[in-house]
Amino acid sequence: MSGTNYRDGMILAMEEINAKGGILGKKIDMPLLDSQSEASIARSQVQKVLDNKPYVIMGPVFSGSVMTSMLLAQQAEIPQIVGGEAPAITQKGNPYVFRTSFGAQFSMPKVANYIHDGAKAKSVAILWVNNDFGKGGRDAFVKEMGTRNIKVVADISTEAGQADFSADVVKIKAANADLIFVYTNEEESARFLKEAKKQGIKVPLVGETTLLGQKVIDLAGDAANGVRGHVGLTVDAPIDSVKGFAERFKKRFNYVCDHNGMKGYTAIYFVKYVTEKVGKFDSKAFAEKAHGITITPKDEPNILMEATWDKNGDIDRESFIGEVVNGKQKIVATLPKLGLK
Repeated sequence: MSGTNYRDGMILAMEEINAKGGILGKKIDMPLLDSQSEASIARSQVQKVLDNKPYVIMGPVFSGSVMTSMLLAQQAEIPQIVGGEAPAITQKGNPYVFRTSFGAQFSMPKVANYIHDGAKAKSVAILWVNNDFGKGGRDAFVKEMGTRNIKVVADISTEAGQADFSADVVKIKAANADLIFVYTNEEESARFLKEAKKQGIKVPLVGETTLLGQKVIDLAGDAANGVRGHVGLTVDAPIDSVKGFAERFKKRFNYVCDHNGMKGYTAIYFVKYVTEKVGKFDSKAFAEKAHGITITPKDEPNILMEATWDKNGDIDRESFIGEVVNGKQKIVATLPKLGLK
């Protein structure tokens, strides 16, 4: 579902841009290849794309798939616009990789500030998924807890695709934490929330963008109510351009877009804006121009929110604290840009 949202966001942007004449007078040609959320398949698909000498590569979405494929794009000197959040993606000195989502190293300080200042927690339990996404987020989270003198009293790894969380909830309950931080994929997040409700967990459940996504809310039902977290992108943001995008997406695809759809949509408009600044289709020039660039809605209305890409390809923009209320995500606070250079 994450990949589907990302794909459909890109398709919507492509259709809008092509309807207005394309980029520098050329229509976007965007063949779609399915990685099936498997790192090995993603790598072979990226190699297949590179054989056709593309201008840029969009995706993959998942961190593990990005990590296995990004070296191929780097060696070919082709920019790769990805959705993965693992810190390591932009810490390997690759000048051709760019995110349209926060890396965990930038989202976790925002989460930590909320836990310290908003929730007033002195101790936390963390439940994380044992993959590139989860490990990177877990490490960044634990580091931020340490700088704020918040004690991690339970540190529990889980597996991708895990179905039964009963033993994990028992361990977390026994730890008596003030707050539980959940950093797993969407399906597993929903299963955990159901088990937490079943076992009567009462302390605050806090997470990142994945925990508050519409898919989790739909799968978890009432068990998602009350969950809070940092939301990097959401169609529920109190911003007119985002609301307009959400309506167009729903009309085009007949379902409610999540953060991944916004990542895909803004990725295409990022490519459009940078290419027009360069003035030609030159992959190396694109990568050089994109580092340090800031795009505002005044410059390009469909970038949706002002965004800056730093020297490593990381993105900076406003983000939000959300809460699930009666089966809907509600934005309760807007957080400022970090000011990346």
